[in-house]
Amino acid sequence: MIFWRVKSLEAILATAEKKSLDRSLGAWQLTLLGVGAIIGTGIFVLTAEAAQKAGPGMMISFVIAGFVCAVAALCYSELSSMVPVSGSAYTYSYAVLGELVAWMVGWALVLEYAVASSAVAVGWSGYFVGLLHNSLGMEIPAALASGPFAGGIINLPAVIISLFVTGLLIIGTRESATFNAILVTVKIIALTAFIAIALPAVQSENFHPFLPLGGSGAVAAAASIFFAYVGFDAVSTAAEETRNPQRNVPIGLIGSLGICTVFYLLVSTGAVGAIGAQPLLDSNGAGLPPGSAALAEQCRTLASAGQQPLVCSREALALVLRQIGWGQLGNLLGLAAFLALPSVILMLLFGQTRIFFVMARDGLLPDVLSRIHPRFRTPHIVTLITGLAVTLAAAFFPVGKLADVSNSGTLFAFFVVSIAVMILRIKEKDRHRPFKTPFIWVVGPLAMLGTLVLFCYLPTEAQWVFPIWGSVGLLFYFLYGYRNSHLASGNNRLTEATNLPAEDSPLAKTATIETRE
Repeated sequence: MIFWRVKSLEAILATAEKKSLDRSLGAWQLTLLGVGAIIGTGIFVLTAEAAQKAGPGMMISFVIAGFVCAVAALCYSELSSMVPVSGSAYTYSYAVLGELVAWMVGWALVLEYAVASSAVAVGWSGYFVGLLHNSLGMEIPAALASGPFAGGIINLPAVIISLFVTGLLIIGTRESATFNAILVTVKIIALTAFIAIALPAVQSENFHPFLPLGGSGAVAAAASIFFAYVGFDAVSTAAEETRNPQRNVPIGLIGSLGICTVFYLLVSTGAVGAIGAQPLLDSNGAGLPPGSAALAEQCRTLASAGQQPLVCSREALALVLRQIGWGQLGNLLGLAAFLALPSVILMLLFGQTRIFFVMARDGLLPDVLSRIHPRFRTPHIVTLITGLAVTLAAAFFPVGKLADVSNSGTLFAFFVVSIAVMILRIKEKDRHRPFKTPFIWVVGPLAMLGTLVLFCYLPTEAQWVFPIWGSVGLLFYFLYGYRNSHLASGNNRLTEATNLPAEDSPLAKTATIETRE
Protein backbone atom coordinates (compact mmCIF):
# COMPACT_ATOMS: atom_id res chain seq x y z
CA MET A 1 0.00 0.00 0.00
CA ILE A 2 1.33 3.43 -0.90
CA PHE A 3 0.02 4.83 2.36
CA TRP A 4 2.49 2.65 4.21
CA ARG A 5 5.42 3.18 1.84
CA VAL A 6 7.55 4.26 4.77
CA LYS A 7 11.15 5.45 4.64
CA SER A 8 12.84 4.29 7.82
CA LEU A 9 14.64 6.69 10.12
CA GLU A 10 17.87 4.86 9.34
CA ALA A 11 17.37 5.38 5.60
CA ILE A 12 16.58 9.05 6.08
CA LEU A 13 19.66 9.61 8.20
CA ALA A 14 21.85 7.63 5.79
CA THR A 15 20.52 9.56 2.79
CA ALA A 16 21.22 12.85 4.47
CA GLU A 17 24.70 11.70 5.43
CA LYS A 18 25.57 10.82 1.82
CA LYS A 19 24.54 14.21 0.48
CA SER A 20 24.60 16.34 3.56
CA LEU A 21 24.84 20.09 3.98
CA ASP A 22 27.54 21.86 5.95
CA ARG A 23 26.80 21.85 9.69
CA SER A 24 27.70 25.39 10.69
CA LEU A 25 24.79 26.72 12.78
CA GLY A 26 24.67 26.88 16.57
CA ALA A 27 21.82 27.40 19.06
CA TRP A 28 22.12 31.20 18.96
CA GLN A 29 22.05 31.33 15.17
CA LEU A 30 19.00 29.04 15.08
CA THR A 31 17.17 31.14 17.66
CA LEU A 32 17.83 34.30 15.64
CA LEU A 33 16.80 32.44 12.49
CA GLY A 34 13.49 31.60 14.19
CA VAL A 35 12.97 35.15 15.47
CA GLY A 36 13.75 36.49 12.01
CA ALA A 37 11.21 34.15 10.42
CA ILE A 38 8.47 34.69 13.03
CA ILE A 39 8.38 38.42 13.73
CA GLY A 40 6.94 40.11 10.70
CA THR A 41 3.56 40.84 9.17
CA GLY A 42 1.77 38.96 11.94
CA ILE A 43 2.51 41.57 14.60
CA PHE A 44 3.17 44.60 12.40
CA VAL A 45 -0.02 44.26 10.33
CA LEU A 46 -2.38 41.53 11.54
CA THR A 47 -2.90 43.37 14.81
CA ALA A 48 -5.63 45.27 12.95
CA GLU A 49 -7.14 42.05 11.55
CA ALA A 50 -7.25 40.52 15.04
CA ALA A 51 -8.81 43.65 16.52
CA GLN A 52 -11.61 43.55 13.93
CA LYS A 53 -12.46 39.98 14.98
CA ALA A 54 -11.96 40.18 18.74
CA GLY A 55 -11.54 43.81 19.82
CA PRO A 56 -9.35 44.12 22.95
CA GLY A 57 -9.87 40.38 23.41
CA MET A 58 -7.20 39.86 20.76
CA MET A 59 -4.79 39.69 23.70
CA ILE A 60 -6.43 36.37 24.57
CA SER A 61 -6.09 35.41 20.91
CA PHE A 62 -2.32 35.80 21.10
CA VAL A 63 -2.27 33.53 24.15
CA ILE A 64 -4.43 30.87 22.45
CA ALA A 65 -2.36 30.87 19.25
CA GLY A 66 0.89 30.90 21.23
CA PHE A 67 -0.23 27.94 23.32
CA VAL A 68 -1.08 25.85 20.25
CA CYS A 69 2.30 26.69 18.76
CA ALA A 70 4.05 25.86 22.04
CA VAL A 71 2.67 22.33 22.28
CA ALA A 72 3.35 21.81 18.57
CA ALA A 73 6.93 23.08 19.09
CA LEU A 74 7.50 20.48 21.80
CA CYS A 75 6.45 17.77 19.33
CA TYR A 76 8.68 19.28 16.64
CA SER A 77 11.60 19.34 19.09
CA GLU A 78 11.47 15.61 19.78
CA LEU A 79 11.26 14.65 16.12
CA SER A 80 13.91 17.13 14.99
CA SER A 81 16.33 15.83 17.64
CA MET A 82 15.76 12.27 16.41
CA VAL A 83 15.86 13.12 12.70
CA PRO A 84 18.25 16.07 12.37
CA VAL A 85 17.91 16.50 8.60
CA SER A 86 16.26 18.98 6.26
CA GLY A 87 12.58 18.69 5.40
CA SER A 88 10.78 19.54 8.64
CA ALA A 89 7.30 17.99 8.96
CA TYR A 90 7.60 16.39 5.52
CA THR A 91 10.58 14.28 6.57
CA TYR A 92 9.03 13.29 9.88
CA SER A 93 5.82 12.20 8.17
CA TYR A 94 7.77 10.10 5.66
CA ALA A 95 9.42 8.19 8.50
CA VAL A 96 6.23 7.51 10.45
CA LEU A 97 3.06 7.79 8.36
CA GLY A 98 4.33 6.93 4.91
CA GLU A 99 4.97 8.54 1.55
CA LEU A 100 1.43 9.60 0.69
CA VAL A 101 0.93 11.49 3.95
CA ALA A 102 4.44 12.93 3.64
CA TRP A 103 3.60 14.21 0.18
CA MET A 104 0.43 15.83 1.47
CA VAL A 105 2.38 17.50 4.28
CA GLY A 106 5.04 18.75 1.87
CA TRP A 107 2.30 20.04 -0.43
CA ALA A 108 0.60 21.75 2.53
CA LEU A 109 3.87 23.42 3.51
CA VAL A 110 3.74 25.24 0.18
CA LEU A 111 0.72 27.05 1.60
CA GLU A 112 2.64 27.81 4.77
CA TYR A 113 5.84 29.17 3.25
CA ALA A 114 4.89 30.47 -0.20
CA VAL A 115 1.50 31.98 0.65
CA ALA A 116 2.93 33.39 3.88
CA SER A 117 5.60 35.11 1.80
CA SER A 118 2.85 36.76 -0.23
CA ALA A 119 1.10 37.91 2.95
CA VAL A 120 4.30 39.47 4.27
CA ALA A 121 4.82 41.25 0.95
CA VAL A 122 1.33 42.77 1.20
CA GLY A 123 2.03 43.79 4.79
CA TRP A 124 5.25 45.46 3.71
CA SER A 125 3.33 47.34 1.04
CA GLY A 126 1.03 48.89 3.65
CA TYR A 127 3.94 50.27 5.65
CA PHE A 128 5.68 51.47 2.50
CA VAL A 129 2.60 53.39 1.33
CA GLY A 130 2.10 54.87 4.81
CA LEU A 131 5.76 55.83 5.07
CA LEU A 132 5.65 57.71 1.77
CA HIS A 133 2.48 59.53 2.78
CA ASN A 134 3.48 60.53 6.31
CA SER A 135 7.18 61.23 5.76
CA LEU A 136 7.40 62.55 2.22
CA GLY A 137 3.82 63.58 1.43
CA MET A 138 3.77 61.25 -1.57
CA GLU A 139 0.65 59.33 -2.52
CA ILE A 140 0.53 56.07 -4.43
CA PRO A 141 -2.83 55.79 -6.24
CA ALA A 142 -5.17 53.47 -4.35
CA ALA A 143 -5.67 51.40 -7.50
CA LEU A 144 -1.94 50.55 -7.48
CA ALA A 145 -1.57 50.08 -3.71
CA SER A 146 -4.08 47.29 -3.11
CA GLY A 147 -5.71 44.37 -4.85
CA PRO A 148 -9.31 44.00 -6.04
CA PHE A 149 -10.62 42.81 -2.65
CA ALA A 150 -9.60 46.12 -1.08
CA GLY A 151 -11.00 48.25 -3.88
CA GLY A 152 -7.83 48.52 -5.97
CA ILE A 153 -6.48 46.87 -9.09
CA ILE A 154 -3.00 45.60 -8.23
CA ASN A 155 -0.68 45.91 -5.25
CA LEU A 156 2.35 47.21 -7.11
CA PRO A 157 4.67 47.69 -4.08
CA ALA A 158 4.04 44.06 -3.04
CA VAL A 159 4.94 42.92 -6.56
CA ILE A 160 8.19 44.89 -6.50
CA ILE A 161 9.38 43.60 -3.12
CA SER A 162 8.49 39.99 -4.04
CA LEU A 163 10.55 40.18 -7.23
CA PHE A 164 13.42 41.88 -5.40
CA VAL A 165 13.68 39.15 -2.76
CA THR A 166 13.37 36.43 -5.40
CA GLY A 167 16.27 38.00 -7.30
CA LEU A 168 18.32 38.20 -4.12
CA LEU A 169 17.74 34.50 -3.44
CA ILE A 170 18.76 33.55 -6.96
CA ILE A 171 21.96 35.60 -6.77
CA GLY A 172 22.65 34.16 -3.33
CA THR A 173 25.37 36.62 -2.37
CA ARG A 174 27.10 36.16 0.96
CA GLU A 175 26.11 39.72 1.82
CA SER A 176 22.60 38.37 2.44
CA ALA A 177 23.82 37.02 5.79
CA THR A 178 24.68 40.52 7.01
CA PHE A 179 21.47 41.81 5.43
CA ASN A 180 19.39 39.35 7.47
CA ALA A 181 21.25 40.02 10.74
CA ILE A 182 20.73 43.77 10.46
CA LEU A 183 17.02 43.42 9.71
CA VAL A 184 16.38 41.07 12.64
CA THR A 185 18.05 43.63 14.90
CA VAL A 186 15.94 46.44 13.43
CA LYS A 187 12.72 44.52 14.15
CA ILE A 188 13.67 43.86 17.77
CA ILE A 189 14.65 47.50 18.37
CA ALA A 190 11.45 48.79 16.75
CA LEU A 191 9.15 46.58 18.81
CA THR A 192 11.06 47.35 22.00
CA ALA A 193 10.69 51.09 21.35
CA PHE A 194 6.97 50.64 20.66
CA ILE A 195 6.47 48.80 23.94
CA ALA A 196 8.41 51.43 25.90
CA ILE A 197 6.30 54.27 24.45
CA ALA A 198 2.85 52.66 24.22
CA LEU A 199 2.61 50.96 27.63
CA PRO A 200 2.80 54.22 29.64
CA ALA A 201 -0.08 55.55 27.49
CA VAL A 202 -2.39 52.65 28.32
CA GLN A 203 -5.85 53.68 29.60
CA SER A 204 -8.10 51.13 31.28
CA GLU A 205 -11.27 52.34 29.51
CA ASN A 206 -9.81 51.26 26.17
CA PHE A 207 -10.17 47.63 27.23
CA HIS A 208 -13.99 47.84 27.52
CA PRO A 209 -15.88 46.04 26.19
CA PHE A 210 -13.14 43.42 26.26
CA LEU A 211 -14.94 40.84 24.08
CA PRO A 212 -17.37 42.87 21.92
CA LEU A 213 -18.03 39.88 19.63
CA GLY A 214 -17.90 37.21 22.33
CA GLY A 215 -15.49 34.40 23.03
CA SER A 216 -15.91 32.99 19.53
CA GLY A 217 -14.49 36.24 18.18
CA ALA A 218 -11.34 35.73 20.26
CA VAL A 219 -10.91 32.17 18.94
CA ALA A 220 -11.54 33.34 15.37
CA ALA A 221 -8.90 36.03 15.86
CA ALA A 222 -6.54 33.37 17.23
CA ALA A 223 -7.04 31.38 14.03
CA SER A 224 -5.85 34.42 12.05
CA ILE A 225 -3.21 35.71 14.48
CA PHE A 226 -1.75 32.18 14.47
CA PHE A 227 0.03 33.52 11.39
CA ALA A 228 2.08 35.75 13.69
CA TYR A 229 3.79 32.63 15.04
CA VAL A 230 4.27 30.83 11.74
CA GLY A 231 7.93 30.50 10.94
CA PHE A 232 9.31 28.90 14.10
CA ASP A 233 9.24 25.53 12.35
CA ALA A 234 11.60 27.00 9.75
CA VAL A 235 14.26 26.30 12.38
CA SER A 236 13.74 22.59 11.87
CA THR A 237 14.36 22.94 8.11
CA ALA A 238 17.92 23.94 9.04
CA ALA A 239 18.55 20.80 11.11
CA GLU A 240 20.89 19.38 8.49
CA GLU A 241 23.04 22.49 8.67
CA THR A 242 23.25 22.60 12.47
CA ARG A 243 26.04 21.59 14.80
CA ASN A 244 24.82 19.20 17.52
CA PRO A 245 21.25 19.37 16.16
CA GLN A 246 19.87 17.10 18.89
CA ARG A 247 20.57 19.90 21.37
CA ASN A 248 20.50 23.07 19.31
CA VAL A 249 17.33 22.57 17.23
CA PRO A 250 15.03 22.22 20.29
CA ILE A 251 16.70 25.28 21.81
CA GLY A 252 16.17 27.25 18.61
CA LEU A 253 12.53 26.18 18.29
CA ILE A 254 11.43 26.84 21.85
CA GLY A 255 13.72 29.83 22.38
CA SER A 256 12.51 31.75 19.34
CA LEU A 257 8.88 30.97 20.13
CA GLY A 258 9.28 32.13 23.74
CA ILE A 259 10.97 35.40 22.79
CA CYS A 260 8.30 36.23 20.22
CA THR A 261 5.41 35.38 22.55
CA VAL A 262 6.63 37.86 25.16
CA PHE A 263 6.97 40.56 22.51
CA TYR A 264 3.51 39.89 21.11
CA LEU A 265 1.74 40.12 24.47
CA LEU A 266 3.46 43.38 25.35
CA VAL A 267 2.84 44.89 21.91
CA SER A 268 -0.85 43.93 21.83
CA THR A 269 -1.34 45.33 25.34
CA GLY A 270 0.23 48.62 24.29
CA ALA A 271 -1.78 48.88 21.06
CA VAL A 272 -5.14 48.11 22.67
CA GLY A 273 -4.58 50.17 25.78
CA ALA A 274 -3.21 53.24 24.03
CA ILE A 275 -5.94 53.96 21.43
CA GLY A 276 -8.54 51.20 21.75
CA ALA A 277 -9.34 48.41 19.32
CA GLN A 278 -13.10 48.08 18.87
CA PRO A 279 -14.34 46.32 15.70
CA LEU A 280 -16.51 47.95 13.04
CA LEU A 281 -20.02 46.48 12.81
CA ASP A 282 -22.65 46.16 10.11
CA SER A 283 -26.26 47.32 10.43
CA ASN A 284 -27.16 44.12 12.28
CA GLY A 285 -24.43 44.56 14.89
CA ALA A 286 -22.19 41.81 13.49
CA GLY A 287 -18.51 42.34 12.88
CA LEU A 288 -17.51 43.11 9.29
CA PRO A 289 -15.18 40.44 7.84
CA PRO A 290 -11.54 41.59 7.65
CA GLY A 291 -10.39 42.09 4.08
CA SER A 292 -13.95 42.57 2.83
CA ALA A 293 -15.16 45.31 0.51
CA ALA A 294 -17.74 46.35 3.13
CA LEU A 295 -15.05 46.94 5.74
CA ALA A 296 -12.88 48.82 3.25
CA GLU A 297 -15.83 51.07 2.36
CA GLN A 298 -16.63 51.87 6.00
CA CYS A 299 -12.96 52.61 6.66
CA ARG A 300 -12.89 55.04 3.71
CA THR A 301 -15.99 56.77 5.09
CA LEU A 302 -14.35 57.18 8.50
CA ALA A 303 -11.12 58.42 6.92
CA SER A 304 -13.00 61.13 5.01
CA ALA A 305 -14.37 62.28 8.37
CA GLY A 306 -10.85 62.45 9.81
CA GLN A 307 -11.09 59.19 11.81
CA GLN A 308 -8.81 56.19 11.52
CA PRO A 309 -9.51 53.37 13.99
CA LEU A 310 -6.92 50.68 14.58
CA VAL A 311 -8.92 48.08 12.67
CA CYS A 312 -8.68 50.15 9.46
CA SER A 313 -4.93 50.66 9.48
CA ARG A 314 -2.52 48.89 7.18
CA GLU A 315 0.31 50.03 9.45
CA ALA A 316 -1.27 49.47 12.85
CA LEU A 317 1.70 49.99 15.18
CA ALA A 318 2.85 53.17 13.46
CA LEU A 319 -0.72 54.48 13.70
CA VAL A 320 -0.76 53.90 17.47
CA LEU A 321 2.38 55.98 17.98
CA ARG A 322 1.09 58.81 15.79
CA GLN A 323 -2.22 58.97 17.65
CA ILE A 324 -0.58 59.20 21.09
CA GLY A 325 1.61 62.12 20.03
CA TRP A 326 4.75 60.40 18.78
CA GLY A 327 4.34 61.10 15.07
CA GLN A 328 8.01 61.08 14.16
CA LEU A 329 8.62 57.86 16.07
CA GLY A 330 5.58 56.40 14.34
CA ASN A 331 7.22 57.22 11.02
CA LEU A 332 10.45 55.65 12.23
CA LEU A 333 8.59 52.49 13.21
CA GLY A 334 7.03 52.48 9.76
CA LEU A 335 10.54 52.78 8.36
CA ALA A 336 11.69 49.88 10.56
CA ALA A 337 8.87 47.67 9.27
CA PHE A 338 9.64 48.80 5.72
CA LEU A 339 13.26 47.73 6.20
CA ALA A 340 12.69 44.59 8.26
CA LEU A 341 9.78 42.75 6.65
CA PRO A 342 11.75 41.72 3.54
CA SER A 343 13.88 39.50 5.80
CA VAL A 344 10.76 37.50 6.64
CA ILE A 345 10.00 36.99 2.95
CA LEU A 346 13.61 35.93 2.55
CA MET A 347 13.47 33.29 5.28
CA LEU A 348 10.07 31.93 4.26
CA LEU A 349 11.20 31.46 0.68
CA PHE A 350 14.36 29.75 1.96
CA GLY A 351 12.19 27.36 3.95
CA GLN A 352 10.17 26.63 0.82
CA THR A 353 13.26 25.79 -1.21
CA ARG A 354 14.40 23.41 1.57
CA ILE A 355 11.13 21.50 1.39
CA PHE A 356 11.35 21.24 -2.40
CA PHE A 357 15.02 20.23 -2.11
CA VAL A 358 14.25 17.22 0.08
CA MET A 359 11.17 16.20 -1.91
CA ALA A 360 13.22 16.24 -5.09
CA ARG A 361 15.94 14.28 -3.29
CA ASP A 362 13.33 11.59 -2.63
CA GLY A 363 12.24 11.57 -6.29
CA LEU A 364 8.77 12.98 -5.59
CA LEU A 365 9.48 16.16 -7.55
CA PRO A 366 11.37 16.49 -10.85
CA ASP A 367 15.14 16.81 -10.54
CA VAL A 368 15.00 19.97 -12.62
CA LEU A 369 13.57 21.81 -9.63
CA SER A 370 16.81 21.25 -7.75
CA ARG A 371 19.23 22.22 -10.47
CA ILE A 372 22.00 24.51 -9.32
CA HIS A 373 22.85 27.72 -11.16
CA PRO A 374 26.36 27.33 -12.66
CA ARG A 375 27.44 30.79 -11.51
CA PHE A 376 25.43 31.62 -8.38
CA ARG A 377 25.34 28.02 -7.07
CA THR A 378 21.72 28.37 -5.92
CA PRO A 379 18.57 26.34 -6.81
CA HIS A 380 17.52 29.05 -9.24
CA ILE A 381 14.69 27.27 -11.08
CA VAL A 382 12.61 26.39 -8.02
CA THR A 383 13.36 29.80 -6.52
CA LEU A 384 12.15 31.58 -9.66
CA ILE A 385 8.98 29.50 -9.93
CA THR A 386 8.14 29.99 -6.26
CA GLY A 387 8.97 33.69 -6.41
CA LEU A 388 6.67 34.29 -9.38
CA ALA A 389 3.81 32.47 -7.65
CA VAL A 390 4.37 34.56 -4.52
CA THR A 391 4.36 37.73 -6.62
CA LEU A 392 1.03 36.91 -8.28
CA ALA A 393 -0.69 36.18 -4.97
CA ALA A 394 0.70 39.35 -3.38
CA ALA A 395 -0.49 41.43 -6.33
CA PHE A 396 -4.18 40.63 -6.00
CA PHE A 397 -5.09 39.36 -2.51
CA PRO A 398 -5.32 41.18 0.86
CA VAL A 399 -3.04 40.26 3.74
CA GLY A 400 -5.81 38.76 5.91
CA LYS A 401 -7.00 36.30 3.28
CA LEU A 402 -3.46 35.25 2.45
CA ALA A 403 -2.66 34.73 6.13
CA ASP A 404 -5.75 32.56 6.65
CA VAL A 405 -4.91 30.40 3.63
CA SER A 406 -1.33 30.02 4.88
CA ASN A 407 -2.64 28.99 8.30
CA SER A 408 -4.71 26.17 6.82
CA GLY A 409 -1.60 24.46 5.46
CA THR A 410 0.41 25.09 8.61
CA LEU A 411 -2.28 23.70 10.91
CA PHE A 412 -2.42 20.51 8.85
CA ALA A 413 1.35 20.06 9.10
CA PHE A 414 1.30 20.65 12.86
CA PHE A 415 -1.52 18.14 13.24
CA VAL A 416 0.45 15.44 11.41
CA VAL A 417 3.60 16.12 13.44
CA SER A 418 1.60 15.71 16.65
CA ILE A 419 0.37 12.31 15.49
CA ALA A 420 3.82 11.23 14.29
CA VAL A 421 5.57 11.85 17.60
CA MET A 422 3.03 9.73 19.46
CA ILE A 423 3.17 6.89 16.94
CA LEU A 424 6.95 6.78 17.23
CA ARG A 425 6.66 6.53 21.01
CA ILE A 426 4.84 3.23 20.42
CA LYS A 427 6.60 1.86 17.33
CA GLU A 428 10.16 2.73 18.38
CA LYS A 429 9.93 3.24 22.09
CA ASP A 430 13.55 2.17 22.64
CA ARG A 431 15.07 4.59 20.14
CA HIS A 432 17.31 7.22 21.67
CA ARG A 433 15.58 10.58 22.05
CA PRO A 434 18.02 13.42 22.82
CA PHE A 435 14.96 15.57 23.55
CA LYS A 436 11.74 14.00 24.86
CA THR A 437 8.49 15.90 24.75
CA PRO A 438 7.28 16.07 28.37
CA PHE A 439 3.89 14.53 29.11
CA ILE A 440 3.57 13.42 25.50
CA TRP A 441 0.14 11.82 26.00
CA VAL A 442 -1.15 15.20 27.15
CA VAL A 443 0.90 17.51 24.93
CA GLY A 444 0.32 15.52 21.72
CA PRO A 445 -3.49 15.39 21.96
CA LEU A 446 -3.56 19.07 23.01
CA ALA A 447 -1.60 19.98 19.88
CA MET A 448 -3.98 17.96 17.71
CA LEU A 449 -7.06 19.45 19.35
CA GLY A 450 -5.67 22.98 19.18
CA THR A 451 -4.92 22.78 15.47
CA LEU A 452 -8.37 21.33 14.74
CA VAL A 453 -10.15 24.07 16.70
CA LEU A 454 -8.21 26.86 15.01
CA PHE A 455 -8.85 25.33 11.58
CA CYS A 456 -12.60 25.22 12.30
CA TYR A 457 -12.52 28.94 13.11
CA LEU A 458 -10.78 29.96 9.90
CA PRO A 459 -12.97 31.72 7.31
CA THR A 460 -14.90 29.33 5.09
CA GLU A 461 -12.94 30.22 1.95
CA ALA A 462 -9.65 29.43 3.71
CA GLN A 463 -11.04 26.08 4.87
CA TRP A 464 -11.99 25.22 1.30
CA VAL A 465 -8.66 26.24 -0.19
CA PHE A 466 -6.83 23.47 1.63
CA PRO A 467 -8.85 20.47 0.31
CA ILE A 468 -8.82 21.95 -3.19
CA TRP A 469 -5.07 22.51 -3.01
CA GLY A 470 -4.66 19.02 -1.54
CA SER A 471 -6.63 17.50 -4.42
CA VAL A 472 -4.33 19.16 -6.93
CA GLY A 473 -1.37 17.79 -4.97
CA LEU A 474 -2.77 14.27 -5.01
CA LEU A 475 -3.24 14.46 -8.78
CA PHE A 476 0.37 15.51 -9.23
CA TYR A 477 1.56 12.78 -6.84
CA PHE A 478 -0.17 9.97 -8.71
CA LEU A 479 0.91 11.32 -12.08
CA TYR A 480 4.56 11.81 -11.13
CA GLY A 481 5.68 11.26 -7.53
CA TYR A 482 4.19 7.79 -7.10
CA ARG A 483 5.99 6.49 -10.18
CA ASN A 484 9.31 8.23 -9.67
CA SER A 485 9.77 7.84 -5.93
CA HIS A 486 13.26 6.55 -5.11
CA LEU A 487 11.79 4.51 -2.28
CA ALA A 488 9.30 2.77 -4.58
CA SER A 489 12.01 1.75 -7.02
CA GLY A 490 14.35 0.68 -4.24
CA ASN A 491 16.71 3.39 -5.41
CA ASN A 492 18.04 5.44 -2.51
CA ARG A 493 20.74 7.11 -4.51
CA LEU A 494 20.74 10.86 -4.90
CA THR A 495 21.07 12.55 -8.21
CA GLU A 496 23.79 15.12 -8.55
CA ALA A 497 21.17 17.66 -9.52
CA THR A 498 19.76 17.70 -6.01
CA ASN A 499 23.09 18.19 -4.32
CA LEU A 500 23.15 21.75 -3.01
CA PRO A 501 26.80 22.55 -2.32
CA ALA A 502 27.38 23.06 1.36
CA GLU A 503 29.61 26.07 1.00
CA ASP A 504 27.05 27.81 -1.18
CA SER A 505 23.96 26.77 0.73
CA PRO A 506 21.71 29.85 0.75
CA LEU A 507 20.22 28.92 4.11
CA ALA A 508 23.65 28.58 5.62
CA LYS A 509 24.62 31.96 4.21
CA THR A 510 21.59 33.75 5.44
CA ALA A 511 21.03 31.95 8.72
CA THR A 512 24.61 32.26 9.92
CA ILE A 513 23.89 35.74 11.13
CA GLU A 514 26.44 35.92 13.88
CA THR A 515 30.10 35.01 13.95
CA ARG A 516 30.55 31.28 14.16
CA GLU A 517 31.13 29.90 17.60
